[in-house]
This record gives sequence, structure tokens and C-alpha cells, in this order.
Amino acid sequence: MPNVRQLDPSASPLDYFGFELRRQREKAGLTLKELGSSIFCTGSLVGQIETAHKIPQREFAERCDAALMTDGTFSRLVGLVLRSQLPSWFQAYAEMEARAAYISTYQAQLVYGLFQTQAYARAVLGVEHQETLDEMVAARMERQRILKREKPPVLWAVLDEAVLYREIGGREVMREQLAYLLSLFGRPWLELQVLPFSAGQHSSLMGSFNLLRFDDDPDLHYCESYDQGHMTANPQVIRERSFGYARLQAEALSPRDSAALIARVMEERYGEQPGPDARPVA
Repeated sequence: MPNVRQLDPSASPLDYFGFELRRQREKAGLTLKELGSSIFCTGSLVGQIETAHKIPQREFAERCDAALMTDGTFSRLVGLVLRSQLPSWFQAYAEMEARAAYISTYQAQLVYGLFQTQAYARAVLGVEHQETLDEMVAARMERQRILKREKPPVLWAVLDEAVLYREIGGREVMREQLAYLLSLFGRPWLELQVLPFSAGQHSSLMGSFNLLRFDDDPDLHYCESYDQGHMTANPQVIRERSFGYARLQAEALSPRDSAALIARVMEERYGEQPGPDARPVA
């Protein structure tokens, strides 16, 4: 009989998930193959997750709960597992982001992480994380679940116009991404503006940043360098960045004009283009 890797459930969220999955499967009297068949995957995948060699996806966790009648246990655990796949320096911010009541963000180069499509996120993260790309993308998609809560945070985003023109992942990926941005307009508790090139010099030329506000905790300012994030609740920093953000909002296009610009860029830059043999229509 082959050796089965024994997991220490206290070692990590991933190990705990695998340990609990095996325990619940064996309690139900199911083989790996039988559980796999009931949740539409292979027994091999179940085994890899039970031994912490593979990261579970949310859909997998939800199907396990249904098949094993575990009352949402794995659906709750998978959030911790996926968050643990984020860079260690980012995990503290992700935890605070999930608790925030109000998020303000300015993005100078890329679409805000909570707004990224899966294909766009895959292209961005694939530059430096090929070996763990699936896990990183899944973790980013998991972060976005805060926008689907019954009571989501109030979110105000200002994107630099450069974000719309920086071609990430190719034309089809960008078209899908801009179409998704357009779908956000009109959502309750969410506003999106574009800071146009015509704004010239502005209060955030130093780069992207986020402001988090909480019901019962001090406000936080967050920004990133190449290999780490920086969070501070320093009142002077919060005061300066809050005022700077208000100036960005004032200089940005209105939400209606921002939507019109995004739609125009989507069609003119990423729309259908004539092929090399195309002839003008008379």
C-alpha cells in the first residue's frame, strides 16, 4: 500500500484544508475516485489537494461541501487558503481591504485589482509568477468577492487614462477588460472616474495608492514599491493623501464622461480591425 502523506493541520491553511478533506471523505466512506466523480473532477486531483500538492479553487470547495454535506466548511476554508497564496508582504493589506467600509483608489498604470478580469489578471501576474500563476490568479479573483457581499464597501476609483491604452494581454483581453469596466457604471456604492491626459501635472504623480476607511478603526494609506507594500495610519499622511485624492476626483472626468471615454477607447483601439487585404467600401 503506498505511503500517504500525513498533513499537520496546524502548518498552514492549505494543509488544514487537505487534512479536513481527507477526514471528511473517509468519514463518508468514499474513495478518491468516488468523490472525484461526484464533484466532476478526477480522483487524482482530490488526492493532490488532500496532500497539499494542489491549491483548491472555490468551485471545488463548494462542490465538496455539497457532496460531503459539510455545511459550508470548505467554502469558508478556501478563502483562507487562497489568501495565503498572496505574497507575504501583501497579505496584511488584503485582510484590511476585506474589512474596509470605504475604499478610495488611484491607479496610474493598471486596472485596479478588484476590477481585473481573469484574463487581464493572468497577463499581469504571468510576467513574474509563471510557476504559481494559477494560484495567484485564483487569489486575486477571491479578493474580488468583497464586491459581491450583501453589504459591499463603498468604492471610489480613479484610473489614469494611461491604464486604458496600456495593452495588457493583447487586444481581446483589453476589449473584455474595458467592457467589464463599463459594466461597473451604475452599480450602487461604486464610482469610477478616468483622469485624462489633459489634466497634466496632478497630485499623484508619485504613483498609485489606496485609502481604506473603517467603521471602528483608524484610516489607512497603502502604496507599493517593487517588492513590498507600505501601510500607515499616520494622521498627517492620511490628511495629505485624502486632500490629494479629492483633488484627483475634481480633476478627473465625470463618471458619465469617463464611461464615454472608456467606450471610445474600447472601440477605436481594441475593436475589430480590417485585415491586410481589406478594401474600403464605396
